[in-house]
Amino acid sequence: MTYFAHPTAVIDEGASIGNGSKIWHFCHVMPRAEIGNGCILGQNVFVANDTKLGHGVKVQNNVSIYTGVICEDHVFLGPSMVFTNVINPRSNVERKEEFKQTLVKKGASIGANSTIICGNTIGKYALIAAGAVVTKEVPDYALVMGMPAKVVGWVSRRGLRLAFDTEGLASCPEDGSKYLLADGVVRFVD
Repeated sequence: MTYFAHPTAVIDEGASIGNGSKIWHFCHVMPRAEIGNGCILGQNVFVANDTKLGHGVKVQNNVSIYTGVICEDHVFLGPSMVFTNVINPRSNVERKEEFKQTLVKKGASIGANSTIICGNTIGKYALIAAGAVVTKEVPDYALVMGMPAKVVGWVSRRGLRLAFDTEGLASCPEDGSKYLLADGVVRFVD
């Protein structure tokens, strides 16, 4: 496999890194981490054992991806966003057997300085606003913000706000793709 790693990056033997990926300054990738093709890890990124990044994932500076985090294809992780993997951490109590999985589905974006509490799923193409604190599941295409994060709207696959008509239909203002909102669930319409 062919990937780029800056000389200051530490890639432990056994790590799986896909073709065309770029790993920049002061990153550390642990031995059981899986990184797909065409990923970009910015400065000072940590990727723990038993994590998985799909293809085309972009991780901005100062992000730690802890054990149990799975990011599907084309996920964006903004600068200094935070994942957790234990609900009630204590320095004097070992809880590695209690790590909870966090799943970030295809195309989702997580904004700068936001926090994702472990054990939750971020839906496809969801957009987490900068500084949000996610404490529960996030639906596909949801725009969430605040502390705790709440759904405040819906976005297209291009990340633009959708305006639904009385029949629950909306179009992306950029590419014209169609979406249907029914019973609190948004789906892409071919």
